[in-house]
Amino acid sequence: MTAVDSAAPPFDVLTIGRVGVDLYPMDIGVPLPQVQTFGKFLGGSATNVAVAAARHGLRTAVITRTGADPFGEYVHQALRGFGVDDRFVSPVEGLPTPVTFCEIFPPDDFPLYFYRKPTAPDLQIHPDELDAAAIRHARIYWSTVTGLSEEPSRAAHFAAWEHRGRRPLTVLDLDYRPMFWAEPEQARVQVAAALGHVTVAIGNQQECEIAVGETDPDRAADALLERGVELAIVKRGPDGVLGATADGRVTVPPFPVEVVNGLGAGDAFGGAICAGLLQGWELEPMLRFANVAGAIVAARLECSSAMPTTDEVEQCLTAGSMVVSR
Repeated sequence: MTAVDSAAPPFDVLTIGRVGVDLYPMDIGVPLPQVQTFGKFLGGSATNVAVAAARHGLRTAVITRTGADPFGEYVHQALRGFGVDDRFVSPVEGLPTPVTFCEIFPPDDFPLYFYRKPTAPDLQIHPDELDAAAIRHARIYWSTVTGLSEEPSRAAHFAAWEHRGRRPLTVLDLDYRPMFWAEPEQARVQVAAALGHVTVAIGNQQECEIAVGETDPDRAADALLERGVELAIVKRGPDGVLGATADGRVTVPPFPVEVVNGLGAGDAFGGAICAGLLQGWELEPMLRFANVAGAIVAARLECSSAMPTTDEVEQCLTAGSMVVSR
């Protein structure tokens, strides 16, 4: 890994976690065995968040690993094309860059098929490979629960949080994916430990159940705040999103959209939250902005390359409906 120049400004957003290549069918509503044509896109939740934040003009980087293969080369090319710093992305010999297939059955059925066996390169990040200064000084440091599912990635995540020292805007995306865990209880134990190191937690109601044993949005937010989180964001799907701090809470409705592919909407939401946090926005306008960013991606096929710019989000906010098409 390449160290950060001590004279350079800190990253606005530094993420750590999953990367891969998404192979999405060009045929909407067609079962995977019958699909003939696929599009190739950069993927992985932590990577998508870095891309989404970069679309809002932020200086971003991702800490991750690829295979030493052509798809790994593609990851570097795509990151640079999106304006994401790739200095902390390196290959792992003997493991392929993961690929992910999906099926697309709008409005709410998008099965995912992860090819990450016997393990994925992005779970082979070691604690001694981390750039402590970059992590410590990043304005936002963003992790996901998936990175806690295996060693040595788990140890690297906790080592990074030790370097970070629970500074403001240390974010945990609750991003629980059951296929990466032997059983839910293992995830509960690791997330419970992780919450003691972060100041912002973001997840949907099912992810909150893994994290704090609550699916009711208000009770989940309360439980996250009780664990020392300063900002809890609970995504409620068709019922909008709840944001809570010690000083109060707000709920904003969803933004109307004709869904094409719901995958990636949460990452667009996350990148937009980063933009709002760094600009010091009040909670309600930040959540409205993030909702629209997620809706724009849900109306598009792909994930990373679908991430909207600030201008696109603001146009939709002003119009009150979707005005951007791809």
